[in-house]
Order: sequence, then structure tokens, then C-alpha cells
Amino acid sequence: MRIMLITDAWEPQVNGVVRTMKRVIAECEAMGHEWEVVSPADGFTTIPLPTYSEIRLALFARKAISERFESFQPDAVHIATEGTLGLAGRAMCLKEKHPFSTSYHTRFPEYVSARFPIPTAWGYGFVRWFHKYSGKVMVATPSMRKELEDHGFNNVVSWTRGVDVDLFHPSRRIEEGQPGDPFEGLPRPIFLNVGRVAVEKNIEAFLKLDLPGSKVVVGEGPQLEELKRKYPKVKFLGAKFEEELATCFASADVFCFPSLTDTFGLVILEAMAAGTPVAAYDAPGPRDIIPGSNAGVIGEDLQQACVDALKLSRETARTYAEGYSWKACAEAFIENLDPLPVPERKRFWQKIRLRRRKKKPPVETPPEA
Repeated sequence: MRIMLITDAWEPQVNGVVRTMKRVIAECEAMGHEWEVVSPADGFTTIPLPTYSEIRLALFARKAISERFESFQPDAVHIATEGTLGLAGRAMCLKEKHPFSTSYHTRFPEYVSARFPIPTAWGYGFVRWFHKYSGKVMVATPSMRKELEDHGFNNVVSWTRGVDVDLFHPSRRIEEGQPGDPFEGLPRPIFLNVGRVAVEKNIEAFLKLDLPGSKVVVGEGPQLEELKRKYPKVKFLGAKFEEELATCFASADVFCFPSLTDTFGLVILEAMAAGTPVAAYDAPGPRDIIPGSNAGVIGEDLQQACVDALKLSRETARTYAEGYSWKACAEAFIENLDPLPVPERKRFWQKIRLRRRKKKPPVETPPEA
């Protein structure tokens, strides 16, 4: 298929949406599918998201999206985010009467409420409206599906995630005192958090815990400098990528995931794949991944969950993560798309071309000499 992806989250942003979609695209291309990605990096006029300048919002994009839509002639359109590009893509699909699918990567109302004094009820009103005409709203976990259905959604389908079990591997673990130890000089055990350092990630709940050893945070974000000043005993390593990041995961003793706004938490699987048990709140994402795995602990008492996770088997965590593959994730994504059937697709593009031709002004011929 020819698939158009419209997303407000793309490189150089570093987050779960970007990592998920890039890996899905790679897996789908290996299956023979073709992609056209519309993102803020495509030369649009952009403004920084208030309170989070690293995220750019594209403006006045609808005309350009329509032109790329007509040029690429996609079989399916997927809108990954509820930002300005997502809104423009949604409007274009509705105008052209072309079906589209969407995904729900973040608990958007809770995310917005954590940053601005906006009631979550207003947020849910917006996301219901945004996803209303989506053929399928893809969500990562059963609990997230139920939560959206409880909020009035009726077009929700499951779409699990995968993990790179070759990159994130226990063999990358560097023990205390060995050359290359990313936590050199820090008292053990190491409790690690990886992700955007932003208020909606609830990182401060982790930093406040009274734990033995050391707390380490890997990542960047708008709250980084504030938390550095507030918690001088915490080690902030900044952003890490690829092998460096995988080494941090593997060399930690427990991965702590305090977020209440994520719908899945890709970093949970990355930690487990590296052999590191996980401690998290009982929230969507952790609630679906961790119980029964013996690879982590969830609960309302995050401190106790961290302490209990120290006792878990690293081998068990690794084995559990091996059950999640990116190929299965990509196959589920393709199955969940909402493309036009082939006969209707042909007629649709014939109508579009005819309509565009009618809009073109007639070519004037020069008068004869």
C-alpha cells in the first residue's frame, strides 16, 4: 500500500511516538509498503509549543498537505497526533471524503491539564471530536482501549508495541568498577529513569523517593534545569542514544517509570529487554505490561515497588521482553489501517483529477499576427 503519515511528532524530537513510527515504517517498507511522511520538519512555518519549545507546531499547512496528498495518491492516511498538522490532515481527509485512521499515543487531556489550567473534561471533549470520524483509533493496551470507550469512543482498536531486543540486551551491562561504567562513582543500587524531563512525565514523584543507592535520570526537556537545582543529589546524564542508551538501561538495577500520562511506555520494554526489572504506578501502560510478568512491580506505593523490583530476576525480565516484536507491531498497524477498497480507490482519484482539471483556468492562445 501507499500510506501517508501525518504527524506533529518527528525528528529531531526524541519520544516514543517518533521511535515507534520510525520502526513501524522500516518494518512496513521491508514488507513492500510505501510511505509519505508529513511532519513539522518539511519546511512549514512553525512556532514553539508553549511551555515546551523543543516541539514545533506547523502553521498554514493544509494546502501543502492537500498537494502532497494528490501527488502521492495514498491508499491509506494515518494521523498520528492531535496537533496542528493532525488537524490540517483531518480537515483535508474530511473535505476529500477519504477515510483515515488515527492513533492515541498520549493521554492528551491529562497531558494538557498537567501543563495548563484546563479541565480534563474539556480535553476529552476535544479528543472525542478529533477522533470521531477516524475509521479506527489505534491504542497500545486493553486498559487504554477501555478508558477511551468509557469516555465515549466507539472506534478503538488495539495496536501493541515492540522492542529492539538486539540493541537492548543484557550483554551491555557494565558492572560497578568496570571500564565504561555509565554510573561510575555512584553508590549502588542504581534506580534509573529515561524519558523527556517534563512535568507530564511525573519525574518528580521518582526523585522524591527515599531509596538506597542512587537515582539517575537520562533525557532532556523543559523541566531539566529546574529539577537539577531542586535535587542536587540526583545524577542527570542528559540525552543518550543507541548503544549508550542501551548500556544505561542494562547497567541499572531498577527502572522506575512514574508517568501517569503515557498510554504504553516503550521504555518499559527497553528496560526489560536489557534485563532490568521495572517499578511503576498502577496506570495505563504499566498495568497492561507488568502484572504476571515477574519482570516488574506496579502499585500506588512507588517506593515499595522500586524496593521490591530489586529482588526480581534479570533473566526473567529479558525473557518476557523477547515476546514483543516490531514485526508483529507493524503487521497489526497495517491490519488496522482504513484504506479505500481498490475499485473505489481508482474512482476516487479519477474524480480528484477531474475536479482539479476543472479548476485550472483555460490557457489563452496568442492572437494571430
